[in-house]
Amino acid sequence: MENNFLSLGVRKELTAILHELGAKVPTPVQMQAIPLLLAGQDVIAQAQTGTGKTFAFLLPILEKIDVKNPHVQALIITPTRELALQITNELNRLAVAVRANTLAAYGGQDVDRQIKKLKGSIHIVVGTPGRILDHIGRKTIKLGEVKMLVLDEADQMLHMGFLPDVERIIKQTSPKRQTMLFSATIPKSIRGLSRQYMNNPTDIRIESKRVTLNEIRQIVVATTDRTKQATLLSLLEEHRPYLALIFCRTKRRTAALNKALQEHGHISDELHGDLSQAKREQVMKRFRDAKIHILVATDVAARGLDVEGITHVFNYDIPQDVESYIHRIGRTGRAGEKGLAITLATQGDSRQLHVIEKGIGMSLEAKGVLAGVKYARPKIESPQERGHKDFKGKAPKAEGQKHQRKPGANTSKGTKPATKERTTRFSKQDKKSNYKPKRKEQGKGARNKRR
Repeated sequence: MENNFLSLGVRKELTAILHELGAKVPTPVQMQAIPLLLAGQDVIAQAQTGTGKTFAFLLPILEKIDVKNPHVQALIITPTRELALQITNELNRLAVAVRANTLAAYGGQDVDRQIKKLKGSIHIVVGTPGRILDHIGRKTIKLGEVKMLVLDEADQMLHMGFLPDVERIIKQTSPKRQTMLFSATIPKSIRGLSRQYMNNPTDIRIESKRVTLNEIRQIVVATTDRTKQATLLSLLEEHRPYLALIFCRTKRRTAALNKALQEHGHISDELHGDLSQAKREQVMKRFRDAKIHILVATDVAARGLDVEGITHVFNYDIPQDVESYIHRIGRTGRAGEKGLAITLATQGDSRQLHVIEKGIGMSLEAKGVLAGVKYARPKIESPQERGHKDFKGKAPKAEGQKHQRKPGANTSKGTKPATKERTTRFSKQDKKSNYKPKRKEQGKGARNKRR
């Protein structure tokens, strides 16, 4: 059998557009999912973003849409506005081949404009849970004739707390619908959702680890909270990325880091939930056009963000779970290109690093050691790399063993390492412990004086 879209049952008109878009050979998830979906089966597809899963569900939907029926026949639910917009853009490129009408329904857009479009003939709706429920409440959208339902990035919807909203939406659709669930990971709660709302689904699993390991070099760099920003600036200077994504934990940290990067001469911008939809779309367009080279973002950008040419991903703040880590670094190393993912880690991140390494089944390439904590299999750096010139010729300490200084011994002749050591030794806790006895002595002297 020929390895092309025609052999999967996709019509010539759609195949011609796919060729124009550069998609000539189906990806593994497309090869497995499209025939099943065309046959009307429910499908659970576990596949990392960047493996072609969007076309895996869009093509069967477009093949089965009845354009003579003016009602909504397909509903695609996504966790974020960015992903909804991205899917809609891909959908609109293909929909012209079958003359299907589409609508993107997500927050930040003019709701009256969406309502006006819904009064006409709309066949496919792509939207976020909140805005879809808004339309259901207004009675401006009817889902009773939906025969195809897609839950895209289902695990992310779970993490963002959208699962109850998704269930409310599902109950508005026809019980005879075909349901498609696409996700990078399938947690137990998602399995429970599938058992409740899907009809004997077929499981498809595309191994994401192979993509992650083969195409993306993964490094963890030891740092401290105090020196993290300086470490990042040094790494940017060292690697000089063409397009880089930097992930932070919160909106405030994202804005602060972007400001710092701009002050150091970097062409950067920020992406997070506090921005208006118009501003978010503007930022993404500038990033795609390489008018900005560094995008500092919260995890809102981790899911479904498809930008060609991202060479580097930096985890400025360590991800909270394995799934988020996979999605973050999955923004690079796409379409057969090589990528580099660098995670900045402090001593307090050691436990989370261990969880991530266990989850992806490998130890990250390490630069530096976190205060003697064995969180990976670190590459043993030379004495010159560490700056300790007098260690030359001596055997390195075993992993997990703290360096013990002999009384009176000067084990660090270099100025900078000694400064770092003094900073570490004389921490705030030490200052407090040195200060308390002094206060007690003063108090005792004061009492003797009063006597």
